[in-house]
Amino acid sequence: MEVIKIVVTGGPCAGKSTAMSRIQNTLANMGYRTLFIAETATELITGGVAPWTCGSNADYQRLQMKLQIEKEKIFEQAAQTMDCDKVLIVCDRGIMDNKAYMCRDEFEHVLKEVNANEVELRDSYDAVFHLVTAAKGAKEFYTTVNNTARTETPEQAALLDDKLISAWTGHPHFRVIDNSYDFESKIRKLISEILGFLGEPEPLEIERKYLIEYPDIKMLESIDNCEKVEIIQTYLYSPDEGEEIRLRQRGNDGHYVYFKTIKKELSDKKRIEIEKRLTKDEYLRLLMTADTSKRQIRKNRYCLTYHNQYFEIDVYPFWKDKAIMEIELSDEDTPIIFPDFIKIIKEVTSEREYKNSSLAEKIV
Repeated sequence: MEVIKIVVTGGPCAGKSTAMSRIQNTLANMGYRTLFIAETATELITGGVAPWTCGSNADYQRLQMKLQIEKEKIFEQAAQTMDCDKVLIVCDRGIMDNKAYMCRDEFEHVLKEVNANEVELRDSYDAVFHLVTAAKGAKEFYTTVNNTARTETPEQAALLDDKLISAWTGHPHFRVIDNSYDFESKIRKLISEILGFLGEPEPLEIERKYLIEYPDIKMLESIDNCEKVEIIQTYLYSPDEGEEIRLRQRGNDGHYVYFKTIKKELSDKKRIEIEKRLTKDEYLRLLMTADTSKRQIRKNRYCLTYHNQYFEIDVYPFWKDKAIMEIELSDEDTPIIFPDFIKIIKEVTSEREYKNSSLAEKIV
């Protein structure tokens, strides 16, 4: 059985309720058993448990995070008992949404209270999809009448939307769906992004890669919607020519998650990608089958959300004058709005010498 857990989040009045219904109808027809975890904040606030009724905001957030964690555990345990091949758990908001409602000190305090760390909480989900509030780009449709737990003005909603994007930035599979479409097209875009992640009809990855001048690291680390992630990448032997198998350790400050990825190229920009989350023990066992002709790649990745697009800037210890910036797209012809503080040298999507597997052969 395959159990996948995703988050659908977003600012107030973003279209999540409609999205949930559409997700269920679409995926039921594709053989998925779809389970929905209701928004925890709405359950608590409509029941009388709120930041303004608890002793403090931190008290409330701690309780909400504890309940969210337990709900997810129960749904995951229930999924394992079901007689079906594919189970999709859809969370109406996830644990990291709480970060948007706290200052940094409060968040760190609550993490200690629930005995958790940010990396493991954020990356416990397989993918995260953010719907931008109607207050940004479709203000005439903004309303709170459909949710009694919501009281934000359009200005407050827009600010909260930014904070939510910042809270999830750093996740390996994060997508932002904005209001550059009409509402129906926005929901279709979300469904398309989810299906693309699930590999329906096939697990395609469309990526463009750019060689850039060495970025201003201090500036990147000062941006709210930019998150540093430490990556160690190891390549395994593959019996098939044109197939790449890699292991990845990903995280920060001693807290890591682990993945195994198989890639097969279809064209310069498009490839089939199959990714599996590993336990630490599985990761350590697979390290024994590493391709000894290639060295480990160590890099700092800066995940950057810019104009609702998700860039990954890889900084390598063996380069002092350049770096690599990548972006995954849902369509090869999607226009890209590049960060104005990044200086692009050239596109290197089709140049093999800039692929990580090639770099691993050159490291001395």
